[in-house]
Amino acid sequence: MKAQILKTFAGPEAFELSEVPKPVPQAGQVLVRVHATSINPLDYQIRRGDYPDLVPLPAITGHDVSGVVEAVGPGVTSFVPGDEVWYTPQIFDGPGSYAEYHVAAESIIGKKPPSLSHLEAASLTLVGGTVWEALVVRAALRVGESILVHGGAGGVGHVAIQVAKAMGARVFTTVREANFEFARDLGADVVIDYRKEDYVDAILRETGGHGVDVVFDTIGGDTLSRSPDALAQLGRVVSIVDIAQPQNLVEAWGKNASYHFVFTRQNRGKLDELSALIEHGQLRPHVGAVYSLADIPSAHALLESPNNGLRGKIAIAVEPSLVS
Repeated sequence: MKAQILKTFAGPEAFELSEVPKPVPQAGQVLVRVHATSINPLDYQIRRGDYPDLVPLPAITGHDVSGVVEAVGPGVTSFVPGDEVWYTPQIFDGPGSYAEYHVAAESIIGKKPPSLSHLEAASLTLVGGTVWEALVVRAALRVGESILVHGGAGGVGHVAIQVAKAMGARVFTTVREANFEFARDLGADVVIDYRKEDYVDAILRETGGHGVDVVFDTIGGDTLSRSPDALAQLGRVVSIVDIAQPQNLVEAWGKNASYHFVFTRQNRGKLDELSALIEHGQLRPHVGAVYSLADIPSAHALLESPNNGLRGKIAIAVEPSLVS
């Protein structure tokens, strides 16, 4: 099978398209022919060497799969060859999805929502699971509460807006003015151009000084230290971004705020919950660009570029027929 092999920690040119043996499913495992995968910030962080101790080289990386079951190992009862499936491979635990075939444990695989294409499904598994973990499990967002989603036009942010809206929240988001209509179409109630207005001032104005109940950080930087300024009493901050340097969170003390840091866990349950939202018309991933398996280096370069103008996710068509 063809796979993109990461030979060294470096720039996008570090990948090499190679022929490698097709994996064989063992007991409790499913062999999937990968039709599509996608690109996440985690992917380029791994490629540039942010987690060298967790990724032995050479490696096949990638964290999204949408495809068709090719074969099953002994003991598998939930799937048969021909089933359309989607999932996130176990992070930092074996080969990833930048390949024509992938093997995974039956327990982390879900049935692909019929209404999604493979490209759409592959763009949602990791970010969708992350959002579910962040908003439902950790923040415990409730009907009638308010939430600020940082980076609402991005891969994680555009999903978070939709999930928060489906949960009955009032949604604020920071985007560029060019993405106002996109964010509103997703369900955002208040959009803030972070380049023209301080988001804390905007939140306090729109909430009569009360603040929001939850801040969802997809950006990093000083977001953690400034979030308490936009929080209501007993507010919650959920971040999916590494802390690159120490943060002064003293302002959180006065708000009785709680902080949650999310590194998503893989399981079928979250995929099934996302499928229900999709089938009820409350969630739809946005694919902003499509590349082939051979062009993964170019896709990495685009996502890693500042001010790239992307909305939603970059999907990778592993199955050649999916490339338009």
